[in-house]
Amino acid sequence: MATDGVRLTARISGVVQGVGFRYWTARKADELLLKGTVRNRSDGSVEIVAEGPAADVDRMLAWLDSSDAPGRVESVESDVSGATGDFRDFRIVG
Repeated sequence: MATDGVRLTARISGVVQGVGFRYWTARKADELLLKGTVRNRSDGSVEIVAEGPAADVDRMLAWLDSSDAPGRVESVESDVSGATGDFRDFRIVG
């Protein structure tokens, strides 16, 4: 069942594993009251899926591509679609 809001699916590349990226991303998502997941991918990138109000999802996307994010972000590939309501909270997985 879909909820109000949008879903951000993003792949972050650069030096983003082994630098606390998932932890700080989860903290930022909690601060913005977003729901979803963040995980390391086998290719060295990090994947985030986050749902919430469009303005808060935009804030998360801006943070991911800023100097405030840990490590060294080289690129953020993102897609925004309608929220699905699949998440109850924000979690670090995988």
